[in-house]
Amino acid sequence: ESQDRSSAEVARSMPVPDSHVGYHTTEGALESDRAQHAPPNVPGNESPEVDAVLRSDVGINTLLTRLKQSVASAREFAAFLKKRSSLEEEHAQGMKKLCKGSHESSRRPDNRQGGYAQHYNEVIGIHDRLTDNGIQFALSLHQMQEDLYDLALNIERGRKQWKQTGLSAEKRVQDSETLMEKAKAKYDSLAEDYDRARTGDKQSGRVFGLKGPKSAAQHEEDLNRKMQAADSDYASKVQIAQTQRQELVVTQRPQAVRAILDLIHECDSGLTLQLQKFANLNEKLFLSNGLCVSPLNGHNNEQTQRSLRDVVYQIDNAQDLNYYIASFATRASHQPTEIKYQPHPLVAPAHQPALIQPRSPADPAVPSNLPDDFLHHPHTTNAQVSGSSQEQYPSPGYVPPQNASEQQYQGSPRQHTFPANGEPISTQQSSHTQLSSPLYPQSSMLGPSQNSDLTHPDLPPLRPVFGVSLDDLLKRDGSAIPLVVYQCLQAVDLFGLDVEGIYRLSGSAMHVSKLRAIFDNDSSQVDFRNPESFYHDVNSVAGLLKQFFRDLPDPLLTHEHFQSFVEAAHIEDDVTRRDSLHAIVNSLPDPNYATLRALTLHLHRVQEHSAANRMNAGNLAICFGPTLMGTGHNIADAGWQVKAIETILHNTYQIFDDD
Repeated sequence: ESQDRSSAEVARSMPVPDSHVGYHTTEGALESDRAQHAPPNVPGNESPEVDAVLRSDVGINTLLTRLKQSVASAREFAAFLKKRSSLEEEHAQGMKKLCKGSHESSRRPDNRQGGYAQHYNEVIGIHDRLTDNGIQFALSLHQMQEDLYDLALNIERGRKQWKQTGLSAEKRVQDSETLMEKAKAKYDSLAEDYDRARTGDKQSGRVFGLKGPKSAAQHEEDLNRKMQAADSDYASKVQIAQTQRQELVVTQRPQAVRAILDLIHECDSGLTLQLQKFANLNEKLFLSNGLCVSPLNGHNNEQTQRSLRDVVYQIDNAQDLNYYIASFATRASHQPTEIKYQPHPLVAPAHQPALIQPRSPADPAVPSNLPDDFLHHPHTTNAQVSGSSQEQYPSPGYVPPQNASEQQYQGSPRQHTFPANGEPISTQQSSHTQLSSPLYPQSSMLGPSQNSDLTHPDLPPLRPVFGVSLDDLLKRDGSAIPLVVYQCLQAVDLFGLDVEGIYRLSGSAMHVSKLRAIFDNDSSQVDFRNPESFYHDVNSVAGLLKQFFRDLPDPLLTHEHFQSFVEAAHIEDDVTRRDSLHAIVNSLPDPNYATLRALTLHLHRVQEHSAANRMNAGNLAICFGPTLMGTGHNIADAGWQVKAIETILHNTYQIFDDD
């Protein structure tokens, strides 16, 4: 025992190899290395606390989290700008459409004209300028949100790159220090076993190995050899950990911190810049709108434009009313017509024979060369006595003479009347016939009478409608919707919505021809609210409407836009196809747009009664496709013409507003 104790003491007193120096003080050495190799000029170290965090192991993770917040804020503001831009654009486009519709409505003859119309259009013009400001504001916001999205995307790419670089360096140092700790634990364990072997622990007895039992000396020598190997491994691990820690602290961590801080500053600066631009744009928008509503005085206190308040307050209702009434001065009769009783010549002989006594030939009111029997003719009226000095166009119920000689006062004129059965009778027979209606129609509206099949005249085309362009009709009649279209739509709305096959079944060709002649004579005198005016044949009215559109020199949807309508019809998505057709419809000329709007709203009412008339949107599109878009194009496009019209009918109230 004394020998074992002495050997153990000698072993304890043996000097430790030089490689062991400082192994148990590794952490202190690493901390000293960190203090000696601090990152030079780390950006943003405004305080010792900030500098300490950036130099520590959590510096990179802290900055990455902060950069992620900056990117999220930039994207949030970009989303806000996108939504605001969409709302501003939608509002501006709606205002633009409203201004256009109000401007067109103000020019209609059924609205006030004169000074009021001028001031009202100026008010609409101010709103139009406000709309332009809104559109520019929306475009600027859209550009800002795109810039912010691009900035956030680029910053996110840089963040991912430096996250991988910085965290990888941190991970390598952590892994090397973990391996160093494991090597140190192994070395400490073997050193303790070697120490027990040298102290002569007899309880263990003989140690058995693979080749048999070992003596104490052999076991001690084996442990010493293992301890030396563990010592060498531990020393190498410490060296590697020190090298990687020094590289991280001196080079890699400062580079990552500096790069991430630059990204944070770039993202925050870009976001702040866009916020400043947003504030400036809002101020500019409100200032521009304020200047539109109330412009500033120019040089010498002269205003280049009037304010909205000045425009409205300068409306003079009394002056407008006086101007309107004075415009009818030429139509007013300066001398009132004398009111007196004038019996009809056909009835007067039976009740007041004295009123029809023939005048003396010397009376200057009666021509002296008239035959004697003319004054006694029961059908001779004051209009016939007056001669042909004033030319009058006959009404549809009047039958003209067969030759020109009968229009002069030579001999006894032959007059005929037509009873209910349509057989002409002589004057003598008609004097004994009970008359229930006057010879000429009471109404001033042109239209066929009950016997129009026999008495319809060949009316001259005084104001032709068919074959005339919509622009020419607008300039001549002052109505954006031709009167023939208005009358036909009115007739079908009143009498044809529940007629099966309306617009598909053909009417009478003779009726269509007669109605066309009446409209070409003077369409302003036609009134289709009375079904007698169109022979109680609403299908002929529908055919007349389609004939008008077919005879247009340029189709209602115009040759210019034909290809655009066909290309839009090819779009498969319903919403995109509707929006494309809406844009093309809005680009049509004013009379074409107004007429198409009236027709589409009417056809929408027709298809609402499809349960009765069997005419849905598809059937109506087949009837009106070539009629509205014109013929002479590629036959392969016929189906796409129908598709375009059907889409317009299905989206009537999305394309046209109902008023």
